[in-house]
Amino acid sequence: MHKKFKLYLFLILLPLFFASCQQEQKSQTAPAPIEIGFIIPVKQSVSINIDLTGRVKAKNVAQIRPQIGGIIKKRVFIEGSFVEKDEVLYEIDDASYKATYDKAKAALASARANLLGSSLKLKRADELLKHDSISKQEFDDIKANHDSLAALVEQKIAELEMAKIDLQRCQIKAPISGYIGISSVTDGALVLANQSEPLAIIQDTNSVFVDLNQSYSEMLALKKILKDEEKNYIVLTLDDGTVHDEEGILETRELSVDEGSGTVTLRAEVGNKSGVLLPGMFVKATIESQSKVEAFLIPQQAVQRDQKGNPIVTIIDENSKAITKIVTTQRAIENRWLISAGIKESDKVAIEGLNRLTNKSQITLKDLNSKYEDKK
Repeated sequence: MHKKFKLYLFLILLPLFFASCQQEQKSQTAPAPIEIGFIIPVKQSVSINIDLTGRVKAKNVAQIRPQIGGIIKKRVFIEGSFVEKDEVLYEIDDASYKATYDKAKAALASARANLLGSSLKLKRADELLKHDSISKQEFDDIKANHDSLAALVEQKIAELEMAKIDLQRCQIKAPISGYIGISSVTDGALVLANQSEPLAIIQDTNSVFVDLNQSYSEMLALKKILKDEEKNYIVLTLDDGTVHDEEGILETRELSVDEGSGTVTLRAEVGNKSGVLLPGMFVKATIESQSKVEAFLIPQQAVQRDQKGNPIVTIIDENSKAITKIVTTQRAIENRWLISAGIKESDKVAIEGLNRLTNKSQITLKDLNSKYEDKK
């Protein structure tokens, strides 16, 4: 009787034991719900500001070289100072050039005197020819000599002008206004006409060029934004974070792609009356386009890549299931992506918790619109 009771009790408790085990196993395997933070995107009119880095270049550069040879008698300018156009920079010893000028001047005076005597003789010969007092051959010889002396005068005028130019070139002058750099020669140095090494370099920095490099792929996207018929302004930011006080205008684009870097060069002209921008320095340039696009601005962490490299976002549907959509991204603006296609205003775009999300995940939602709306 006792054994029958135990068997009876065992048969009653066995189903309860299996039910308990199944319940425990189920509680152990069931994943905890994952909290997904989302936003509902709002399409907006976005002004496109494009950030690039660039190098400053002088708008006008003049390399100073002598046009005659000689000894530098004096350097007149102060290195690093601003010089005006036609200001004297160097003085070359002009003693030999002055002597050549004086010689040419005297030769011209002599040639003119000879021409004057010949002119009087020709006049007399003309009168005599009218009265048949001299032969036609004698007259022609007198005239030919006169013409030769007249040509000699023209030659001496040219020689005097050349001597005058060489004498003036003893003063080497600034061809443009701008800041002049370090002199490569000192007083007493021998210089040669049109030598390869410049004596100094002048750079006009009253306004400067800023050359901006950009990948060709980005250029194709920006062609839809930067209109050729519009003026596109740029603002420069210096290394210390200060903004340059003068705007620039985007002027030209290189028509070819650099084979080594795959970049296209954009050139802007920027005012520089303060002289802060120096040739060779790097700056950050923000291109301010007048164009606007209708698009979504989505935090960058919401955009991932699929196996093919397509940009995707995760959308939470009405059944709290996560689905992915391929989107069209135009460019990054600060910490957000500009998305022009692939989502709509009613979508719940997942922002936080994506790294823990799987196909079997149970989802709880957290509205993050208030957190991100200040950054839109």
